[in-house]
Amino acid sequence: MSARVKIYDTTLRDGTQGEGVAFSVEDKLLIARKLDELGVDYIEGGWPGSNVKDAGFFSRARSLKLTHARLAAFGSTCHPRHRADQDPNLRALIEAETPVVTVFGKSWDLHVKKALRISLDENVNLIGASIAYLKSVGREVIYDAEHFFDGYAADAAFAIQTLKAADQAGADTIVLCDTNGGTLPSRLAEIVAHVRTQIKAPIGIHTHNDSDMAVANSVAAVEQGASQVQGTINGYGERCGNTNLCSIIPVLELKLGRETIGRERLGMLTSVSHYVAELANLPHRSDLPFVGRSAFAHKGGVHVSAVMRDPVTYEHIDPELTGNARRVLVSDLSGKSNVLYKAAEMGVDISGSEPGLKGVVDRIKELEHNGFQFEAAEGSFKLLLEEATGNLKDFFSLDSYTVETDRDSEAGITSKATVRLVLNGRVKKAFGEGCGPVNALDRALREALSDSFPCLKEVRLVDYKVRVLDADKATAARVRVLIQTRDDEETWSTVGVSENILEASWQALADAVNYKLQKAHRPAREGEESLARERVM
Repeated sequence: MSARVKIYDTTLRDGTQGEGVAFSVEDKLLIARKLDELGVDYIEGGWPGSNVKDAGFFSRARSLKLTHARLAAFGSTCHPRHRADQDPNLRALIEAETPVVTVFGKSWDLHVKKALRISLDENVNLIGASIAYLKSVGREVIYDAEHFFDGYAADAAFAIQTLKAADQAGADTIVLCDTNGGTLPSRLAEIVAHVRTQIKAPIGIHTHNDSDMAVANSVAAVEQGASQVQGTINGYGERCGNTNLCSIIPVLELKLGRETIGRERLGMLTSVSHYVAELANLPHRSDLPFVGRSAFAHKGGVHVSAVMRDPVTYEHIDPELTGNARRVLVSDLSGKSNVLYKAAEMGVDISGSEPGLKGVVDRIKELEHNGFQFEAAEGSFKLLLEEATGNLKDFFSLDSYTVETDRDSEAGITSKATVRLVLNGRVKKAFGEGCGPVNALDRALREALSDSFPCLKEVRLVDYKVRVLDADKATAARVRVLIQTRDDEETWSTVGVSENILEASWQALADAVNYKLQKAHRPAREGEESLARERVM
């Protein structure tokens, strides 16, 4: 394997500059521990001189017992009016008591003239003095050359001069930053190759994703000799984000043969990606390469048929290498292979039922044409499979339901539902009251079944979504309702479609209950001792 590439994580600093990303001090401490477990080399904790939260993090981070990563504090070179040893920003970096300090400086003459409003020579001196001072107090110093590639395009000689100042002052690593994210990989590679002939210090790369090339640019830099890559988990960051470490790490390990966190830790990537998204309170993007839920999801019948013979036909790596898993989706694009795969995955044997198999495929295509969707409603799909194999037990059927909503003069709203079900040839009537019509309908359904099926007491609805399918029909449009339900063992989703939102909700609610009842009684049907034997009244 070629020389190792060090991974520098800036999720806790640059990542928090992304829109919608915010971490508490406690969140940052938890993420730092998780990143250390993942095996990154550096964790940039924030800018201690910029805000109270980051100062608080570094205060508490002193007690972190990191086993692999080195903690870094981030800040700028000293202010033009201050000597390096008297600069408040540099002092804050030292007081953070991290073994590593990362400082950024100006590489683009435009910024020197218009932002700092000092001469080019003064800027070069600031860089050298700041790094020399930080080295004098025993810190490992990483220098981030901000806007380096734009600066190089504007005035290559000056941009290189700033790097030489950092090199001569003793910077341990000099990081070239594509801060605006506009450089193309071919051009970036040329520049990195040239820089390597000009300085002695190891080179790092820090890219942004404004042209959707952050990972590609990081790869190009490594191919030209960069030995450190800076990035964030899930690509969080300013504007369009930073290099996504969940992509660049497996690319370097599996495609380029460069060691980063090590093959044995690659399997943690998917869980870490989800962990950080959860603490950020953001949905985890299903289309993320390597770690997204859809990264190894197969929908087309031809694809699934091939994958069942050999996954390499439509998968560039084994999903388990990054802790992910293969998924097969069922939709109107499905063929028999999709259904067979999903049936085996769900423990339903339909391999010997060719007519039944064709019936399931045809039924799926018909239902999806009418607005149903089973990709996210595997509970309803499993009921279709049970029906095709003749194993769908008829626990109850609907006789009728009525739902009323009353609003009084003080804007108080009450919803009531009445449900009449047929159980074992007898009609059972029940009432429910809730904060809305669907809630009332759900309660009435459970009340009607509660005596006969006590197992429903452990079932709870955890999510409810409505999607308008043909918005051009306005209030007469069809809607798709997706319900997520949970018991003590698992979570399942069910679907309903109708022009009437209550009817669509009823379909999804009834499927959710049926799924639980099928599961509770399945061992008895298979000749095994029932784990949840109940009397049908």
